[in-house]
Amino acid sequence: MEKTNIVACRNPTSRDASDDEEATWSHAWGLISGFAVSITLKTAIELGIIDALTNAAGRALTVDELAAQLPAPDKAGSAASVDRLLRLLAAFDVVRCSTETGPDCEAVRKYTPAPVCRWLTSNRSDGSLAPLAMLAVDQDYLPTWNQMGAAVVCGVPTPFERAHGVPLFEYMGKNPRLSGVFNQAMFHMSVTVISKMVERFDGFDGVEVLVDVGGGTGAALEMITARHKHIKGINFDLPYVITQAPSLPGVENIAGNMFENVPTGDAIFLKWILHLQNDDECIKILKNCHRALPANGKVIVVEIVLPTTTEATREAQNMFLLDVIMFNNQQGGKERTEQDFLKMARSSGFDGAFRSTYIFGNFWALEFTK
Repeated sequence: MEKTNIVACRNPTSRDASDDEEATWSHAWGLISGFAVSITLKTAIELGIIDALTNAAGRALTVDELAAQLPAPDKAGSAASVDRLLRLLAAFDVVRCSTETGPDCEAVRKYTPAPVCRWLTSNRSDGSLAPLAMLAVDQDYLPTWNQMGAAVVCGVPTPFERAHGVPLFEYMGKNPRLSGVFNQAMFHMSVTVISKMVERFDGFDGVEVLVDVGGGTGAALEMITARHKHIKGINFDLPYVITQAPSLPGVENIAGNMFENVPTGDAIFLKWILHLQNDDECIKILKNCHRALPANGKVIVVEIVLPTTTEATREAQNMFLLDVIMFNNQQGGKERTEQDFLKMARSSGFDGAFRSTYIFGNFWALEFTK
């Protein structure tokens, strides 16, 4: 019998570290195909796969076990598909993969959650990014990105409005499904950021009346007043929002328009409000806040704060990604540097002390005193 020569092949994943051409090619490939990671992650969350891995309490699960939980008629086919999704997520350190040899010498992969899944499970009471993963590549959001070039060249309207014919918030008013996805994402983001804020920020000390402008249903004020029981909260938002706000102890709900006036308090809280507006709109809101505050009163702004220089770090990527998302969705909306915020505050009459406090996840609390 003729012998078969077995040739040892080089590991296809290894390469010369000095091969810059291949490294840059690989970098470009990752940038081009990055959308597939977001959609694969959304799918794994949507199907309950991330929750199932997290709830397994450290036990590694096979794809057969994971597929058994899905309403799939072809469990074997579904298991093979789940395996393909999880291999990709393992390559991005979303899950961890271990491989064993089965009875027929086939590879049997088992999966466990990587640490990042702490933020990607759907059942966390202290906040989750899973709803944001649902929103980021939602079926109504994806078409808007194809309009970015036209928006860059021609200006208004935004890519979102170009795709759907109306601005984002008007569209959500007519689309309860997308509105629900958006509200869940914002609620969980708020829970995470505000829970960190009440632990790390001392700017609420001495405040007796705190006005939350654009406070929605009062979730942030509820968390703040639960920690600082001396504070009376005023939840201020548009009439249709206030009709949905529950009655909360120590919180008064007031309807109005921040572009017209703001209720009086010792301090005014603006969480993720200014990044939705252009500079002139921001100054108008801040001037209304200034009029509503007593001498030495202050406005507390919670926003992403961009660095003045750009570096290729994960933190910088996240912040500048959010800025481009604002460009895509909201006319005039943008993220700003600390200097940008300070300039607007000074233009609005806040000529007193300024203080900044880092909170969490690139969010800062900026205090401007009257």
